[in-house]
Amino acid sequence: MSYKFLNHTADVKFKVESSTIEELFSLAVDALNETIRGDIKILEQGEKNFEVKGKDLEELLYNFLEEFLFLLDAEDFLASRIKSLEIKDDNLKCVVVGDKAENYKFTNDVKAVTYNGMFVREKDGTFVCEVVLDV
Repeated sequence: MSYKFLNHTADVKFKVESSTIEELFSLAVDALNETIRGDIKILEQGEKNFEVKGKDLEELLYNFLEEFLFLLDAEDFLASRIKSLEIKDDNLKCVVVGDKAENYKFTNDVKAVTYNGMFVREKDGTFVCEVVLDV
């Protein structure tokens, strides 16, 4: 479906709506990436695999988004897109493609994903989440 940015006094806040939990998580990454790089196109020069766990959907989403910040900060890897994403119970497996971050200039420095106001809900077949990014 889609994501949109919401007003927030000091940080970046976004809302995602989707018909599946996998698409919800994928769109949340799109919002994170837009916050980090704006509309810069990232080449698909490499691939990274990772797995995260969470005791509930909020923790799983938090850990998932934080992994993208870890890839950027610790491994100099900027994701272009998600190649595959599988969520089963409290476990998420992901493959992303992207390029070395040093090859690009970013529009925004995202320090962290926060739990402030974060939620993931499902109602009548639609998944919704809101996330605040510390910038």
